[in-house]
Amino acid sequence: MYQQITLIGNLGRDPEMRYTPSGVPVTTFTVAVNRRWTGQDGQPQEKTTWFRVTAWRKLAELASQYLTKGSKVLIVGTVEEPQAYIDREGQPRASLEVTAQDIRFLSARGEGMEAPVAAGSAAGTEGPGMSEEDIPF
Repeated sequence: MYQQITLIGNLGRDPEMRYTPSGVPVTTFTVAVNRRWTGQDGQPQEKTTWFRVTAWRKLAELASQYLTKGSKVLIVGTVEEPQAYIDREGQPRASLEVTAQDIRFLSARGEGMEAPVAAGSAAGTEGPGMSEEDIPF
């Protein structure tokens, strides 16, 4: 069975990169995905869902190098088993976790402009026809 998720959202904090004991880079960050709709009363509604994203190998290095808090990204990945926990107010919550297979940078570094750039895939290869030299920042 195969499942895939595609998210478009903004980073909630700067990515954190570390290395496994065997030297494999892994980067984690959170992405806020906003959903907007008009309620039955005609008033605009909005809900934000947070996802914890993990990237591995070359994709981890690129995410750590180019993403910052507030960056707009498109993530394609697989959903991991949700982790249940109790928040500070005593309410049950779930941590929604995604393992990234592809990341597209939708913001130019340090700017709010949309400028799609391929970041590569989990296997560490760049997108079609892309190399690190093609990344404009």
